Formats: sequence, C-alpha cells, structure tokens
Amino acid sequence: MNLQVMDALRIKKAFVLGTSQGGWITVRMALLAPNRIEGIIPLGTSMDYESERARKLGCWDGVSACTGPIDQWTTTEPTPNFQPDEGYCNFLIDSGLGKNCDQSIRDFWTKTIQENYRGDDGRRRARMAAINLRERDGLHGRLFNVRCPVLWLHGTDDVVYSVSNAQEEIKFFVNAKSADLITVPNGAHFLNASQPEVVDQATINFIGKWANQHI
Repeated sequence: MNLQVMDALRIKKAFVLGTSQGGWITVRMALLAPNRIEGIIPLGTSMDYESERARKLGCWDGVSACTGPIDQWTTTEPTPNFQPDEGYCNFLIDSGLGKNCDQSIRDFWTKTIQENYRGDDGRRRARMAAINLRERDGLHGRLFNVRCPVLWLHGTDDVVYSVSNAQEEIKFFVNAKSADLITVPNGAHFLNASQPEVVDQATINFIGKWANQHI
C-alpha cells in the first residue's frame, strides 16, 4: 500500500523511515521496489516474526501480548460504543514511551487512541492491526536481497525489541550498500517520540550522504 501511495503522489523514489512494525515495512518496500527505495531507516524494530529466538534475545512476547485483545475484540455483534479501555491504552503507552512518561503525554495518547479506534470500524481496525503483528512473517531469509543503504536506530530502553536482537539482525544485510546500527541512550521503543532530535539529525545525515551520491 505504501508503494501505491507513492504512485498516487507521483513520487518516483524515496528514502523510507518506519518505527516498530513500520521498520519491518521499510524492508518490505525495499524488497518489492528496489529501484524506487533509495535507503531505509528502521527504528526500534525486528526483522523476525514473533519468535522464540527473539524472546530469548530479550524481545517481548508479541503472541501473548496480542492474543488477549484479539480474542476480546472478536465478535459478530455490533459494537457501536466500543473504544479501547484505559488498560490497553496504558499498555501501548508503557511499551512505546515508557512507564515514566509525562502524565500530560499519557492523557493525550489515551484520548487519541480511544478516539481513533471508536465504534465497530475502530474495533475491526484495532483487531486487524494486532493480528498483523502477531501473525507477520519473518524477513531473515530475504535480507540478503536488500541492496539500498540501511540505517537502523534503536533505543537502549526499548522494552519491545531488544538492542541484542538489533545487533544480530543488522548483520543480515550483507548486500546493502551500507548497514549501520546506532544505539540511542535512554531511547524508548517509539524512538522518534522519545529522542526526536537524535533521530532527526541521524536521518538528515543519512539522506544527505546517500542523496548526494546520485547528484
């Protein structure tokens, strides 16, 4: 779909940044359209499926985390008054921004999550997002085919996917023009929210380096 959006906007080539599963999607884009993706910047992500291997390296148990909400949100009955409860919102916020994030930020995201996933449509979208994460495939066997440069940024305080996992997986990009991992001290899972200045500068440097090589 991201490539279709590029088509609709008449964007021929692009650098792509994505966080969490979005980082995994940047790789899928590079695999599907290698002549259009100039470079990828995955943040706080994993190239694996939700595997035992990843859990042994300190990553979360994505299957267990997603199955409860999926089961709870599976129904054929209309749910016009649905909205994710505060427990689920706090789980997302704790996972993405850390348990010690400012209360005003927590309140903002609780309100935003509940408004976005309201009613029958919201329940279906939230459920499908959880299914897509729980049941996604791994990319290890395909990383050999990524040719564009890769800049992976990962926070040391990421509670979803570990630095150890990132250190192992960056080595799988054996044919990329470059494959670098930057670990960001105190960075949370949603790294572009917890450490935006670091992400911004690294992204600018990366794009500047590789875009200039095409001029």
